[in-house]
Amino acid sequence: MIAAARCIVARDLLLALRRRSDVATALLFFVIVASLFPLGVGAEPNLLRAIAPGVIWVAALLSSMLSLGRLFAADHADGTLEQMLLGAAPVGIVAAAKVLAHWLVSGLPLVAIAPLIALQYDLPAPLYGTLVLSLLLGTPVLSLIGAVGAALTLGLRGGGVLLSLLVLPLYVPVLIIGAGSVDMAAAGLAPAGQLQLLAAMLVVAAAFAPWAIAAALRISTE
Repeated sequence: MIAAARCIVARDLLLALRRRSDVATALLFFVIVASLFPLGVGAEPNLLRAIAPGVIWVAALLSSMLSLGRLFAADHADGTLEQMLLGAAPVGIVAAAKVLAHWLVSGLPLVAIAPLIALQYDLPAPLYGTLVLSLLLGTPVLSLIGAVGAALTLGLRGGGVLLSLLVLPLYVPVLIIGAGSVDMAAAGLAPAGQLQLLAAMLVVAAAFAPWAIAAALRISTE
């Protein structure tokens, strides 16, 4: 199972390298959305510091959603997904590997570039660690939840709109807790509680979401 998962992750990363424009689109969208807010609300430093965690988290959430539609679509179109479902490896392991590859391509770059975006909001440097850690724990949860919605809407006409309606309400707790951890640190309080909640959500999502994705894929391909 580990060899199968490693093979799927390597395959998806190789395909992503061949389609660099898709990766660049999500990253550029994150940068543009996060950069527009200072232009819209003005250059008042205290206001920018106050809205920085929420804006960066919302931009990361929307950017991760941008690539969800392509998570299973290409494999479904060329028949690869059916071969994966019929293979010897459990479908949950296949789903987990594809979600991991999706996060490495679309989520990890957002985490890496977040401190640069925070510079536009004059966010204090001691908060960068909390921001990065919250995104590092929260963005995989977004990918896992989004993958369930992507599997449920696979092959449906207008699936992109339905996908947004399905996953956005489930993203709200992650958004609130993730942005709240940075707000707690900015207020001089310990953000450990929020970060631990994010870690717990990640553990629960990693344990159960792949099997929910596997069930949704079987339904969508039948």
